[in-house]
Amino acid sequence: PVANATITPGPLSHPVRPGDPVTLRCSVQVGSAPVTFTWLRDGQNVSQGPLLDLGNVSVEHSGTYQCVATNQLGQDGHRVFRALSPELALEVTPWGHWDTVAAGVSGPLLFLVLLVGVTVAWHR
Repeated sequence: PVANATITPGPLSHPVRPGDPVTLRCSVQVGSAPVTFTWLRDGQNVSQGPLLDLGNVSVEHSGTYQCVATNQLGQDGHRVFRALSPELALEVTPWGHWDTVAAGVSGPLLFLVLLVGVTVAWHR
């Protein structure tokens, strides 16, 4: 039977921003082939296969992800085994207003400081 399903990378330690590429991989430590993988987001089926490529994420990708690994015993498939991975919380944090302001102001502010410095030095 399948056992110890895990999601990598996980948990995501750094802030995930819109536009960041995110790919999750599900694997099992134990389990005879063939093993099938089903991805859930907030309890709803979203994909099949060992990889979940979310691409360049947006805020809408935020949610709780979980992988379900399944295999069967015998050719008749009467016994089905399932292993649930721990849940992975993905929070896509939008760029804040102050981040945008800081990015837009830092260049002109630096130029202004340099200009004042050169002007003061020139007058001396």
